[in-house]
Amino acid sequence: MKPRQEQEEDEERLRQRKLEESLEIKSLRRIVSAYLNYPEAAEEDVKRYERSFRKLPPSHKALLSHYPLKFQSLRRCISINSYFIFNMLQAFEPPLDMSQDIDDSGELHFEWPPNDGNVCSHESTTARGSCSKLDEACCGESSNVMSKLAEGLTANEEVQIEGCHGSDTGSCLAGEENNKMTAECCGNHVSDSNGNVPSSPRDWLDPSFQLHVPLVDVDKVRCILRNIVRDWAAEGQKERDQCYKPILEELNSLFPSRCNKSPPTCLVPGAGFGRLALEISCLGFVSQGNEFSYYMMICSSFILNQTQNAGEWTIYPWIHSNCNSLSDSDQLRPVSFPDIHPASAGITEGFSMCGGDFVEVYSDPSQVGVWDAVVTCFFIDTAHNIVEYIEIISRILKDGGVSSLKLFETLYIFCYFSPWN
Repeated sequence: MKPRQEQEEDEERLRQRKLEESLEIKSLRRIVSAYLNYPEAAEEDVKRYERSFRKLPPSHKALLSHYPLKFQSLRRCISINSYFIFNMLQAFEPPLDMSQDIDDSGELHFEWPPNDGNVCSHESTTARGSCSKLDEACCGESSNVMSKLAEGLTANEEVQIEGCHGSDTGSCLAGEENNKMTAECCGNHVSDSNGNVPSSPRDWLDPSFQLHVPLVDVDKVRCILRNIVRDWAAEGQKERDQCYKPILEELNSLFPSRCNKSPPTCLVPGAGFGRLALEISCLGFVSQGNEFSYYMMICSSFILNQTQNAGEWTIYPWIHSNCNSLSDSDQLRPVSFPDIHPASAGITEGFSMCGGDFVEVYSDPSQVGVWDAVVTCFFIDTAHNIVEYIEIISRILKDGGVSSLKLFETLYIFCYFSPWN
């Protein structure tokens, strides 16, 4: 029997772990709710435009007679964006038991029955991730929302989005061949130590799950739609060439002899939507992307693991802003993605995405001397303490490894929060 002091310490650790888990569930639920709130918030924008238009005098309305048709077009675009978002959410397998409700004190309360689907979780003490069989998430009568979103679309738009259902193949596609995808997220455990089972993907559309979130959260969803273009659309190729190509060329020159039996390893912290990590994998590296934002991880996981063809999805990323658009056709133009099919891109076996805070995940002793290269692109500016980042990068590199390949950013996120600007 353990001494009383040890028992108290164990109880305190368990209490702290449950508190951290409850906070993570609360945060993830808020993020999913932001995605779910997208169509409603976008509709409110259109209604505001309509109210402003109705207040105009008749002579001004006559000059802007095309506006009512534009409002209709905006609603169709919102429907198609929402269709993508809901398919993406239905394919998402959360790393935590989302069937529990959390009150303001952080306490967990059971809300939904657990899902009995097959789940293979990968968990470490610093980061969690999961991958599971997609339980026919986007087929048949799984969601009345899907059919409602398609209402009012033109025949051409219906044809355009037909077949854009999520995959009913497994979301864990890791295998022996190089062209198979993995959704590993650090760690070697294959079950949740608390016995938690992720909720069914269909639960996201349950009204009892959706929280009211501030508009700033929905703005992040709109930002996700725009940023998809940079990483996964043909329209973003020029920017990718400017940002990623110099890094890829430098890696290629630093590691000219890459053996298939023992390929070099490369870590990409701040991986975002995963395109750079995938491109590095295609060069012959065992590449791992690390990302902290659930907004991005939910989307990148869907693109990497669930897309079946190049150009499978269409969104309208520019409809929420008039900036930098010369005409309505610019603002309403569609973007198809992905420009390549990730699973057919020729990745190196071992490619993975790891969710979690860079400092927490890669401070783990198991990470010391693991990586041949660390690539930081649009990442260094996320540091509260840049020296800490540099120290961790130094520790996790192998002897003789590339200290870091950097694309220096000018977006210093935290500078405006400091009194010493």
